[in-house]
Amino acid sequence: MRYYSTNKKSPSATLQEAVTKGLAPDRGLYMPERIGRMPDVFFNDMQDMSFQEISFEVAKSFFGDDIDDGALKEMVYDTLAFDCPIVEVGGGIWSLELFHGPTLAFKDVGARFMARMLSRFTGEGKVNVLVATSGDTGSAVANGFLGVENVNVYVLYPKNKVSRIQESQFATLGRNITAVEVDGTFDDCQALVKDAFADGELNRRMTLTSANSINVARLLPQAFYYFHAYAQMKRRGMADNIVICVPSGNFGNLTAGLFAQRMGLPVKRFIAANNANDVFLEYLNTGKYSPRPSIQTIANAMDVGAPSNFARILELYQYDHDRITTDISGASYTDVQIKEAIAECYKQHKYILDPHGACAWRALRENLHDGETGIFLETAHPAKFKETVESVINTSVEIPQRLAAFMEGKKQSTPMTNKFDDFKQFLIRSNQPR
Repeated sequence: MRYYSTNKKSPSATLQEAVTKGLAPDRGLYMPERIGRMPDVFFNDMQDMSFQEISFEVAKSFFGDDIDDGALKEMVYDTLAFDCPIVEVGGGIWSLELFHGPTLAFKDVGARFMARMLSRFTGEGKVNVLVATSGDTGSAVANGFLGVENVNVYVLYPKNKVSRIQESQFATLGRNITAVEVDGTFDDCQALVKDAFADGELNRRMTLTSANSINVARLLPQAFYYFHAYAQMKRRGMADNIVICVPSGNFGNLTAGLFAQRMGLPVKRFIAANNANDVFLEYLNTGKYSPRPSIQTIANAMDVGAPSNFARILELYQYDHDRITTDISGASYTDVQIKEAIAECYKQHKYILDPHGACAWRALRENLHDGETGIFLETAHPAKFKETVESVINTSVEIPQRLAAFMEGKKQSTPMTNKFDDFKQFLIRSNQPR
């Protein structure tokens, strides 16, 4: 399989090149040259298959041309050492719980898979992974790569704009994980990462790659749990007219779902649920894309004003706004409305939402049609937003032990301005022989 750049100004790349580079030389995002449709027999039988078995078949469609079945199966099975169950909330709405992995967030799937793939491709060479995070990406990537030989990880996060629990999951690890606390927004962090990839001197001095959803090895495995969700609904005899609502920030998660749909997954339509950062909703409504500085909200992982994966969505639909709006609708909620959703869902169903899942639950409740079954992605454990959630539902949210363990560690982070030259010099110093 070859991968092309969304900017169309760089030569196509192999899977290994796309994964180790992360971003194309022309600063575009890599896209697979083809998206294979899964065979009918796969959909007919998937209700009898495990999460790992389903995901291995999907992985072969993506990566089977480049990685032998034995190695690929090991990657998939090792990655998915936890389940992503479907749980009924009520009112025709179901939650796909993606917080049962090591860091209690959906990004454990893509980050763990990418760590295994990158380790295979890099061999003995030293690789520097740069990742910008507005919340859960940093912890998932840091823990996925912790202790991996010949890989250094730099997690860039906006100062005072992630929860204390989230910060503790990547800023207390040490070893090959460096937390970089940027005086700015998530968009500033993302810009520093992209500028690093485009800097010729940096790339001559060191091997750089990304673990954000701009990297195909992070993005594509997120399709696994969409297929798993469908299989679980099929076992219940409820696989018709499924609508999936995705909390959306950088839009990697939604893009993975759209890939799954192109591979034949029978999803009727998608809803992109936003917080106050509603750039994509504005595009859906007007056809105009106007990125702007992000706004800080209680659903901080979605505080993105210039979503990178928008370029991939445009590519999937060949820039056809009408086709995009046929498959995807949108919704946007203020902090007050998010809190209302958390309170109402708990009052009605005794189900505790995190702020991101609350956006998606509310969007489904307000936009689901008769005869449709709604699934929303609950992307993080509510305990990661303990203070916010408890203040709304007036009930204690228990912190899982593995999350509490992170909070006992000592913060180790490097303060950084949002100026690229400062970050560049820091990387150069960090990679000098000792």
